[in-house]
Amino acid sequence: METLLSFNDRQVRIGPQHPFVVIGERINPTRRKKLLETMAAGDFSVALDDARNQIAAGAQVLDVNAGVPGADEPKLLADLTRALMQSVSAPLCFDSANPDALQAALALYTGKALINSTTGEEKMLSVVLPLAAKYHAAVIGVITGDKGVPATPEARLEVARKIVQRAADYGIPAEDIIIDCLALTVGADSNAGRVTLDTMRLVQQELGVNLSLGASNVSFGLPDRKSINAAYLALGIARGLTAAITDPTVPELRTTILACDVLMGHDEYSMRWIKSFRAAQKVAAIA
Repeated sequence: METLLSFNDRQVRIGPQHPFVVIGERINPTRRKKLLETMAAGDFSVALDDARNQIAAGAQVLDVNAGVPGADEPKLLADLTRALMQSVSAPLCFDSANPDALQAALALYTGKALINSTTGEEKMLSVVLPLAAKYHAAVIGVITGDKGVPATPEARLEVARKIVQRAADYGIPAEDIIIDCLALTVGADSNAGRVTLDTMRLVQQELGVNLSLGASNVSFGLPDRKSINAAYLALGIARGLTAAITDPTVPELRTTILACDVLMGHDEYSMRWIKSFRAAQKVAAIA
C-alpha cells in the first residue's frame, strides 16, 4: 500500500516498497525556547532554518506545529505555512489539535498534505476526517480510543481498524491513513516498547496500511536517548514501520535509517549509503 504526499510538483511516496520516510519533527515550539520566542513575535527565521537543515539531513516531509501559548494558532499556522511554501520544497504535515488551525493551513496549501493527527475517539474522528476528506489530505491515526490507550496489541488493532473504517465512511481510502501504534516510554513501563512493536506487526498483517511513529517518545526520561531511539527505529522497520516523526539531524538516527534502507533493499547498489559516508568523511577531514 502506498501513501502519496505532495507539494506542488514534489511528491513523496510512503510504503513498504519505498525508502523509509523521515518526517522532520523540529518545527515545534514545545521545549524549544528560541523557536517559541521567535514564532510568538511572528519571526519565522528559526523555523525556516530548521526546515532547511532537516531537509539537508534527509527529511522528506516536515511536521509543522504552531502551538504557541496565547497566540492565534490558526493565523500563526497559516502564516508559517506560507513562509515554508515560499522557502522550501517538501510536503508538510500539519500538527495541531485545533480544527480552525488545520482548516486555515489546509485551505492555502498547494498539494496533498498530511494531518497529524486523529485518534480513535469519536470526537476527534468527527472533526479531523471531514477536513481530510475536504482537502484530500492523508491522516496519521494514533491508536488511542474512547477509553484511553489499549493495553494489548489486539485491542490496539481494533482501534486502528475503527479509524480505517470511519475514514472510509468519509470517502478516505485506506492508503491515506497512516497508523501510529503509539510509542510510550519504557522508562515508565518496561513492556511498552514491545507492545508497540507487536502492534506494528499485527496492524501491518491485518490492515496492510502504512505505519508511522513518534519515535523519540520511547526513550523519554532515559540517558543516551539517541541510541535507544535509533535501535527502536530499526526494530520498527523490521515490523513494517514505513515512516517516523523524528529528528534527522541526529547522526545516529540518520545512519540507522540509511542502513535499514540498504538492508531492506531500498537503496539500489547502496548508492545513498556510500554518498552519505563520503560526505561525512569530507566533513571530518575539514574539521
